[in-house]
Amino acid sequence: MYLPFTLLAATESGSQTMSSLDIVLFLVAVIGVIAFGIRQGNKENSDAPQSGGASSYFLAGRGLTWWLVGFSLIAANISTEQFVGMSGKAADWLGMAIASYEWMAAVTLVVTAFVFLPKLLRCGIYTIPEFLEYRYGVLSRSVMAVSTLVILVGVPTASVIYSGAKVVSVFFHDISLLGLDFGSITVGCWVIGICAAVYVFVGGLKACAWTDLIWGAALIVGGAVVMFLAFGAMKNANPDELILTKVENSTATVADLKDAGAYERFMLLNDGKDGEAEAMAGENLSGGKLHMKRPITDPEIPWTALMLGLWIPNFFYWGLNQYIVQRTLGSKSLAEGQKGIVFAAALKLIIPFIVVIPGVLCFNLYRNDLAAEAIKKNSVAIEAITAGTQTVYPFAEDFAKTSPEQARMVHAHNARVAGVTTELPADVSAAALSEANRTILASTKAAVGSKLIGYDYDAAFPILLRNLMKPGITWFVLAAIFGAVVSSLASMLNSAATIATMDIYQKMNKGASETQLVNAGKAFTVLFVLIACVIAPFLGNPAFGGIFTVIQEFQGFISPGILAVFLFGFLAPRTPRYFGWVGILVNIVLYGSIKWWIGPMLCAQGLWFSNEISFLDRMSLCFLTVILIGIVLNFANPLKTPAILPVSDVVALESSKTAKIVGAGVIVAMLVMYVIFW
Repeated sequence: MYLPFTLLAATESGSQTMSSLDIVLFLVAVIGVIAFGIRQGNKENSDAPQSGGASSYFLAGRGLTWWLVGFSLIAANISTEQFVGMSGKAADWLGMAIASYEWMAAVTLVVTAFVFLPKLLRCGIYTIPEFLEYRYGVLSRSVMAVSTLVILVGVPTASVIYSGAKVVSVFFHDISLLGLDFGSITVGCWVIGICAAVYVFVGGLKACAWTDLIWGAALIVGGAVVMFLAFGAMKNANPDELILTKVENSTATVADLKDAGAYERFMLLNDGKDGEAEAMAGENLSGGKLHMKRPITDPEIPWTALMLGLWIPNFFYWGLNQYIVQRTLGSKSLAEGQKGIVFAAALKLIIPFIVVIPGVLCFNLYRNDLAAEAIKKNSVAIEAITAGTQTVYPFAEDFAKTSPEQARMVHAHNARVAGVTTELPADVSAAALSEANRTILASTKAAVGSKLIGYDYDAAFPILLRNLMKPGITWFVLAAIFGAVVSSLASMLNSAATIATMDIYQKMNKGASETQLVNAGKAFTVLFVLIACVIAPFLGNPAFGGIFTVIQEFQGFISPGILAVFLFGFLAPRTPRYFGWVGILVNIVLYGSIKWWIGPMLCAQGLWFSNEISFLDRMSLCFLTVILIGIVLNFANPLKTPAILPVSDVVALESSKTAKIVGAGVIVAMLVMYVIFW
């Protein structure tokens, strides 16, 4: 019984620093695991059908077993973009609704294992764009390769660097070495980027897969430890403080909280069942944080997105995203790949419990800390306003709640800059003040600055770590998170380098040797990490709406079009070859048009359900449009001879019966989760 009492932290905020022992153990763990991965990456795999050269560096010699594939998929996916971004969204209004990304992914993985993977392995490809050349032609391959590289390097790669630096900087805020402040986000970005670049430069995909095995398991254990400690803190928290964080329409009282245990307190504060009907009708966004179904007016995950929109990024990410699929392309056989994918699907079912729920708990426990982090983010804008800048500033409703006087000051400043006369009652609500400010911003052409926020939700998980971790356990959780960051980043860099090498460099240098291809891949790795490290520090700008939104929002430029093109490539052999590049380019143009032109116009005219078309609904519109174009072309200009894909014998192509049975169980379990939390 000693351990829980020594690990539980008080709910008072404080600036946690690492002990000397924790720092030593952290460094030993990280360096040791990375060295192990590099050693395995350079070790000759005698069991692989192909060893050495490009296949070994980019696809681990096509020798990955199911457990390496499964843990590698999870470790590559679950990084600080989830622990920072997803926890942040959970701490905000979305709550458990954000878990749809994880639970839908479980079903998506099962479909990928038995629909996508057999077709991809049968072709013996190195990259996803390579498939398009066999089905649609060289131009389609090139268009996908270039667009994928731009998004992969500029968005998820940079986002993982930034979110990793955000977590780690909390613990190294008072440490300087060689004049470098390790509490700085910028310094943290470069340290993480360089570590990952060295790692993948030397070891390739094998190094990623072996370290993923360790970091994937450690990350799940570490997340579970944080959740356990958070519930312990909830049990000991002051009810008078907790009651201030309850969702609207919750009937919980201080007396209820005093008599409740940790889990009961969690439910009382966040369920909000009494407000569910109003929330579903769009009257507010606070019907409760424990419901998957969100109103149609929700700007991020309306219930309409569960019908189609959310499936698009899921199928693209797990079935057609080079960064993820590269692991399955390196499988020892189709059966091993399928078992690994289904194993990862089963693990996805538990991720919300160690990522989403801690985010909700953070708002309950450390609301003031989230507000304090927001003040830091807002400071530059507030200083500029005080100095009389001619820039106008939007602000969130929670900013008007937490800083009402500053919100009035910002509103008055914006009115002066816009040349608008405005009067506000003394008792104006936060919602009315926020709406009045939006009206002013819509009437001016002045430059718009960063959005002022009331809570820095992206800081939720770092704050949990800062306040809950104690000497003796900090090193393990932090090492797991840092290792997962480096591992995910290394995997992204390896995948980007694979696309640049095999889809662009090799096409321009058809006589390139295996050694030249590997060297080109290493050079691209260095180039891409430099680009990502330059971009990463800017992603903390509140204008982006949180790191998780950044990733999903910008991938919409390519994911619907690519998914539609591949579905026709898999299922419609008479689709004309030019549809490959036409579908991708149409999606890019249409998505941008809906985001910046068509969408705002429709919303301004009251022709949409809400004030903004959510990015998931934009994805749905783009996907359906490209699908319609494909159907029309199939009837109007079909290929005279059905396209025939090549058949390769690089791996055994017999399907796994065990994976099918487990996969069916995963789908049933996912449906049960939705019934419980709907």
